[in-house]
Amino acid sequence: MSNTITRRNAAQIATGAALALAMGAALTLAASPAAAQSADKEKCFGVALKGKNDCAAGPGTTCAGTSKVDYQGNAWSLVPKGSCEKTASPKSPSGFGQLAAFKEKA
Repeated sequence: MSNTITRRNAAQIATGAALALAMGAALTLAASPAAAQSADKEKCFGVALKGKNDCAAGPGTTCAGTSKVDYQGNAWSLVPKGSCEKTASPKSPSGFGQLAAFKEKA
C-alpha cells in the first residue's frame, strides 16, 4: 500500500514541477523585451526621450523608462522596421537614430 502512495506522490510532484517550469518559462518570455520585439520592429538607439526608452539605458539604469536624458545614445526604443535611421536624433553622430548604441556628440 505504501508503494502505491509513493508512486502517486512522485507522479504528483513530477506533474507539479513540470507545470511550474512551464509557467516560469511562459512568464520569462512574456516579460522579455526580445519577446516584445516582432519581425516588423527594430531597436533604435538615440531616439527615446528621457524616461521613455524601451530598454538598455546604460550603467546605473535598470531597463524600460530609465533613460536619463533625451536622445541617450545607449537607450533604445522599438520602432517600425526601416524607420530608425530616418528618425531625428540630435545627439547622434549622423543626426538620426542608430541600429547600435553610440556615444552622444556634445
